[in-house]
Amino acid sequence: MSKDDRFSVDKDEDLPSTDVTEGPDKAPHRAMFRAMGYDDGDFESPLVGIANPAADITPCNVHLDDVAEAAWDATDQAGGMPVEFGTITISDAISMGTEGMKSSLISREVIADSVELVAFGERVDGLVTIGGCDKNMPGMMMAMIRTDLPSVFLYGGSIMPGQHDGRDVTIVQVFEGVGAYASGDMDADELDSLERNACPGAGSCGGMFTANTMASISEVIGLAPLGSASPPAEDESRYDVAEETGELVVEVIEERRRPSDILSRESFENAIALQTAIGGSTNAVLHLLAMAAEAGVDLSIEDFDDISRRTPKIADLQPGGEKVMNDLHEIGGVPVVLRRLLEADLLHGDAMTITGRTLAEEIEYLEEVGRLPPESEIDADFLYSIDEPKEPEGAIKILTGNLAPDGAVLKATGNDEFHHQGPARIFEDEEAAMKYVQEGSIESGDVIVIRGEGPKGGPGMREMLGVTAAVVGQGHEDDVALLTDGRFSGGTRGPMIGHVAPESFVGGPIGALEDGDTVTVDIPERTLEVDLSDDEIDRRLDERDEPEPAYESGVLAKYGRDLDSAANGAVSNPAVKRD
Repeated sequence: MSKDDRFSVDKDEDLPSTDVTEGPDKAPHRAMFRAMGYDDGDFESPLVGIANPAADITPCNVHLDDVAEAAWDATDQAGGMPVEFGTITISDAISMGTEGMKSSLISREVIADSVELVAFGERVDGLVTIGGCDKNMPGMMMAMIRTDLPSVFLYGGSIMPGQHDGRDVTIVQVFEGVGAYASGDMDADELDSLERNACPGAGSCGGMFTANTMASISEVIGLAPLGSASPPAEDESRYDVAEETGELVVEVIEERRRPSDILSRESFENAIALQTAIGGSTNAVLHLLAMAAEAGVDLSIEDFDDISRRTPKIADLQPGGEKVMNDLHEIGGVPVVLRRLLEADLLHGDAMTITGRTLAEEIEYLEEVGRLPPESEIDADFLYSIDEPKEPEGAIKILTGNLAPDGAVLKATGNDEFHHQGPARIFEDEEAAMKYVQEGSIESGDVIVIRGEGPKGGPGMREMLGVTAAVVGQGHEDDVALLTDGRFSGGTRGPMIGHVAPESFVGGPIGALEDGDTVTVDIPERTLEVDLSDDEIDRRLDERDEPEPAYESGVLAKYGRDLDSAANGAVSNPAVKRD
């Protein structure tokens, strides 16, 4: 090869990586790559960033180095130049109930920021983004949207259920066991047994909690291949998915298939329909609003209620039911649900997917290649038909009223006709509420109010599975309501209302509540009200002391300043914040 040929890379000039691989002036850049074992053939290939949040701080992510390696090898074999880099993660379950949980939602933003920075700074041509714990999924997909690089999302898979007293259990049963132990309904030996058996290995929490909800959504919204969400973390099929992803990312780069070519109003409506049909996490409301804002798609919190009203709940999975993600995997995975929704005209079949086929075409393709069993072969007592659903409406309910002018979110895991009226019990933070519950002070009819936990006030909108599980564990799933401007875990069940907006820190009406005020929760009417006049609410808010930021320096102060309302997805990206 001549000297001139040596510096002429056969790669399309519009690929960002030519900035660091092409021409004699990029000899120093190539020298750095050569130090890591890359060669001339690699420089002629598209540069694929593999974003990997592997960590020893959570079982959700402890195995992701192996998943990333499978994707790396497949990318290399498909003709790409894979480069792996790390991102952070926070263990929601381990930080739950502590001050550390304030970092969880913020980690979504940090993940998106960090992947965007590496992709921009290193001039990668495309991305494989990997997710394990809850905030990994939206953070990675937000990064894909922001960079608009040809990208594929790869889920790490969920944990297998543990076994206790002959039944499947997950981490949620352990949290609920804490409440049962506090009320005397569970002894120390049984709680210890639950603790030791609930989490048998690697993977994200097994029910239809936040991780599995967002992984399922990654399929229907078009950013991951259909069927990729359900294989368990420690199953060989999880590595088959990783290999498929590595091959696919090279294809999407060659075809210049970008998130902006895939995401549309219709794809987000499909995501909401799936979320409501499977009883998915309330956190998906927050994350889908954030993703839509990043994508420039017009989506509002009211859209979730509109779609939920017309979409029946057809999957009975934990936390409302007994089954877990692996049970869904054994009957064909998320595509089984999607096919039923599509056949009932509850999805937009012409929405595009990462494979270049539409959603309807992708389902047909899976049937043709034998990866989606015929409907006649599916026999599962936890999956219902559209005509005879588990519930006639979806699980997500958006409540409004004089306590939540901008909306609040509830996931119905029980009675869709729930109506509750009772006295408010006011707590300025999660710790005070947890102490009240654990001391056995809770009474039937109570409405527990936890405020000061919103995006700005917390900051970071802590999840409160500890409190909600303790309430349920003490036998108050149906006769005590809880509302907060913070969040709930995807594992929460019962009449728990989160994301109350505006939050108390910015003058939301929840800040005007006092002990004993009568609060009404009405699911059929979709209302959240306090028996006070608007003038009285305004008077109380005017007279209250202006709250001070909880932190004055560091990352919590920075994101507490920048996070937007929960009604807008609690985004921090200044380009997508809305009034």
